[in-house]
Amino acid sequence: MKRSSISLLLFSLAPAIAMAGDAAANADHYGILTLLPPVLAIILAFTTRNVILSLFIGIYSGAFLLGVQNNGVLGGFLDGFQDIISRVINSMADSWNAGIILQVLTIGGLIALISKMGGARAVAEALAKKAKSPVSAQLITWLMGIFIFFDDYANALIVGPIMRPITDKMKVSRERLAFIIDATAAPIAGLALISTWIGYEISVIKEGYAMIGMENINAYSVFVETIPYRFYNILMLAFVFISSFLSRDFGPMLKAEKNARANGISSNSKSKTVSADDHISAPKEGITYSIYSAIIPIGVLIIASFVGFYYNGLSTLEGDVLTAVNASPLSIYAIRETFGASDASVVLFQAALFASIVAIVMALAKRTLSLGEALETWVNGMKPLMITCVILLLAWSLSSVIKDLGTSTYLVSLLSDTIPKQALPGIVFVMASFIAFATGTSYGTMGILMPLSIPLANAIGITGGLAAEDLHSFTVASIGAVLTGAIFGDHCSPISDTTIMSSMGAGCDHLEHVRTQLVYALAVAGISLVFGYLPAGLGLPIGMILPLAVLAVYLLVRFVGKPVDQTEAEIESVIQ
Repeated sequence: MKRSSISLLLFSLAPAIAMAGDAAANADHYGILTLLPPVLAIILAFTTRNVILSLFIGIYSGAFLLGVQNNGVLGGFLDGFQDIISRVINSMADSWNAGIILQVLTIGGLIALISKMGGARAVAEALAKKAKSPVSAQLITWLMGIFIFFDDYANALIVGPIMRPITDKMKVSRERLAFIIDATAAPIAGLALISTWIGYEISVIKEGYAMIGMENINAYSVFVETIPYRFYNILMLAFVFISSFLSRDFGPMLKAEKNARANGISSNSKSKTVSADDHISAPKEGITYSIYSAIIPIGVLIIASFVGFYYNGLSTLEGDVLTAVNASPLSIYAIRETFGASDASVVLFQAALFASIVAIVMALAKRTLSLGEALETWVNGMKPLMITCVILLLAWSLSSVIKDLGTSTYLVSLLSDTIPKQALPGIVFVMASFIAFATGTSYGTMGILMPLSIPLANAIGITGGLAAEDLHSFTVASIGAVLTGAIFGDHCSPISDTTIMSSMGAGCDHLEHVRTQLVYALAVAGISLVFGYLPAGLGLPIGMILPLAVLAVYLLVRFVGKPVDQTEAEIESVIQ
């Protein structure tokens, strides 16, 4: 198309563009153009594989549309940049958002302190001593991945270097080691009640509910409710445990494992190895490792968080609810109400800061670190998470543009009568999977899809005649589909940072790791869709869905998987 034609088209759009601020009116005036920011962000994410650039251009496209009405095309181009700056500043100025950013950074600093004191390595080495066979070596690796729940990067870069000599000795393939690391890193971090992920996850949930006018929703409480609906996360963790315990594999992993049993580590394992200092501070040389250097700070973080949730929520309760809680302060009802009313962003920041102080005091008392070294380590631990903060700010800004344009309103009016409510959680899961696979990032996927999925689930549920309680459960299932679909796509993407670090930490060729892991990821994702999100969309109770899905994973491993530990003749025949 010629430049003059483009200009004519843009000018012709101007009269149809309404003033920013009235989402319903904008949805009517903009029509299909309201989809431009998220669609552009998705397309660019696929083509450029750069989520920051994609989010920025998506925001700018919306800001341009909002600016054309008053200032024309040229003014829209110029005002778009000012609008982006304004939105980012407003996102930073919001007290909730500020608490989220501080929480993410502070937990990163705490993790660095724990590692520098040798706490994470001490726990890992203590667990590694229990590995006496291929099965126990794999189960210990899985357990170690579960223990390092607070950060997926730390998981990938600590577990691999610690367990690699053990699994090599037990003739477990590097491909299998990389898979176990990768399959526990993001899935457990995404589920953990306290982690470097939690701030981002509850933030995008809160933004999604703001799209339907529920600004005061307790996002942390909703996050907890989504955990049973994180089918891929839960089933992948179950798959690793079951396949390791039964010593059964299938697909390319079976051949890699049999080759390792016959010849030692895989012949394809040529990738360089890394240590934890690629992401967080390596233990200081010459110190004595102690598991208490990890257990005490993490324990303080968890206890302080739970106590903080209770008292912070208690301070906001009133009326009959407060009376009932005071009458039975330790009841399930009291805990549910106080936790649900708490400000998670503030509480988690306070708990992480207090745990960091405890870790610094421990380092000084044991003379592991000087005060200067401890503070420097704490600050350095925040640096790798700056990219998370940038994505957060851009995701919040994209949500703001989408809200002003009326994107959700238009999408709901377009699709609420056409998509069967039973299919929505499954569709959302598939969409999130594709976007995350193409971009290699789960964070960007969550930021793009959550502001669209929550309003759509709410509208389709209302159209489908769901009662208030069922509508809430239906929306929660769709939220879980976004969060876990993003992790599945990221898990099997060859350009994912966690996938790359898992293969490096295990000393496994990256493409071999992707090739052997992909079959397992697709199998578990298929079970998550068929036995998880489709039944959830039909309204079946989660207490029935989850056990059946886990049973399906067991049957897959038991009847499709083949025993790895066979006779030497059988192993040689398979390899040949």
